[in-house]
Amino acid sequence: MVLAPFTSQVHNGAKMKKLLIASLLVAASTLAHAAGESITVYKDPNCGCCSAWIEHLREAGYKVKSVDSSDMAAVKKRLGVPESLESCHTGVVDASGQVVEGHVPASALAKLIAAPAVKGVAVPGMPSNSPGMGKMNGKLVTVDFAGKQFSKD
Repeated sequence: MVLAPFTSQVHNGAKMKKLLIASLLVAASTLAHAAGESITVYKDPNCGCCSAWIEHLREAGYKVKSVDSSDMAAVKKRLGVPESLESCHTGVVDASGQVVEGHVPASALAKLIAAPAVKGVAVPGMPSNSPGMGKMNGKLVTVDFAGKQFSKD
């Protein structure tokens, strides 16, 4: 009888380990699927930070088509980007039509793709701690188009 509680703990530990492994596989699968997605990015032809952000996405495994536009205001309006959330470039996930405004990290983009009910996300302005602008520090907030926090990277 002394072994019964120990055996139960070992069995529960094995269950927890299996659950953890399964959770990690699902998360990795979601990120791997998202990273293979294609995205079209509209940007001003003279903006260097936009090119740096595109490179960030490519390094994360996204397929990026870059389209230069001299009328980014019209692009943002057509895609439904709220004026208060605007930045310098705008991306569209080709498969879902979801919109990505500004220097959104690749990890937040993966989260967006995994949430098809979310129309779009943004990193408003041009924060110095965002991909394409500078080193990320874990304090960058990505918001959804309603202005609610969506991700913090």
